[in-house]
Amino acid sequence: MPSSPKFSSKDIQLSTLAKALSHPARVAILRELANRKSCVCGEIVDILPLAQATVSQHLKELKDIGIIKGTVDGVKSCYCINWEAFQDMTSDFLIFFKEIISQKTNTDETC
Repeated sequence: MPSSPKFSSKDIQLSTLAKALSHPARVAILRELANRKSCVCGEIVDILPLAQATVSQHLKELKDIGIIKGTVDGVKSCYCINWEAFQDMTSDFLIFFKEIISQKTNTDETC
């Protein structure tokens, strides 16, 4: 039986980030947090056409990968972008895309 492929930690990290950003609600949440600098979950619910529980799940996904930070104060949760992590993730994607583009210039396109 063949062994399963070994993926680099960088590839796993990029795919985890891509998965977290693969839902338009999460992209909208990041845009809103960037616009407001910080945000209370209830305000995000007012903006998105989603139920509170669904928004909370999307916030959890973004928080789990570290792209946003959040604090809980009683019944209110406040979230903001983790700018350091966001910058690191952006750099990782740019490096990945540059690597792919550089391969294009080194190959003969036949398809």
